[in-house]
Amino acid sequence: MKTKDWLAFITLGLIWGSSFLWIKIAVSEVSPIMLVAFRLLFGILGSAVVVLIAKPAFPKERKLWLILTLIGFTNNALPYVLISWGEQYIDSAVAAILNSTTPLFTMIIAHFFLHDDRLSWARLAGLLIGFAGIVVLMSRDLEPGFLGSEAGLVILGQLAVLLASLSYAGTSVYARRTTKGLSPIIQGLVPLLGADAVMWALVGITESPVRLPVLPITWVAMIWLGIMGVCVAFLLYYYLLHSVGPTRTVLVTYVFPLVGVALGALFLQESIDTLLLAGAGMVVGSIILVNRGK
Repeated sequence: MKTKDWLAFITLGLIWGSSFLWIKIAVSEVSPIMLVAFRLLFGILGSAVVVLIAKPAFPKERKLWLILTLIGFTNNALPYVLISWGEQYIDSAVAAILNSTTPLFTMIIAHFFLHDDRLSWARLAGLLIGFAGIVVLMSRDLEPGFLGSEAGLVILGQLAVLLASLSYAGTSVYARRTTKGLSPIIQGLVPLLGADAVMWALVGITESPVRLPVLPITWVAMIWLGIMGVCVAFLLYYYLLHSVGPTRTVLVTYVFPLVGVALGALFLQESIDTLLLAGAGMVVGSIILVNRGK
């Protein structure tokens, strides 16, 4: 990769890897639904500025608008809410590791729906190692009678992040089949519009009266997650996708556990134990294995 590609790659990894820290900070004051509503709103504002500058062509077919709206729900609204809800009960480091399993789910889904992306024996071995790593991570909080207890909420939080990864994976395969030739800027903006409309409707239903956050750090977290974690991150992602290809671009998920664990320990005093390191190592190792090719 060229120097500018490496800079984009590292920046994207740092942005998305540190998002779990900011989510953990924000959900200490606001609900996951309100957090996602504001995150998408700030993402829309940032993306709108990019659209005004670049002036890309908007899709004319009604079908494409419907597809992008669906993508906004499955690639933005739903996984953002699941991760934010999960981080109420689990460490940001664990969330970062579990979310890095997205490529593993993508491999499975792509095998059945994309003719040019089949599972090989090496990829299958990588998948098994990765999911073994998930079991190791979740075993940290398993104990007799955990259902209904605080530990049970921790397990549910972990499952929520895994469901978010599954949603990301399914959306990536679906988008590849349905949005070829569409401007990356439009792919970044249009899905946010419908997703945020749904989120604000949910805010009105679930929070009455609506109370805005008062802590400055919460506003910093929401603005950062919207401008950097949505707008800038997707611009970098689509740049890398076209510059170095999808296989190299997906390697950015290697950075999530490294950044997430480091920031969680440094700023939130989250514990680092043997099982955490073992699970993280197995997940990262599995992703490396499934991306090595034949």
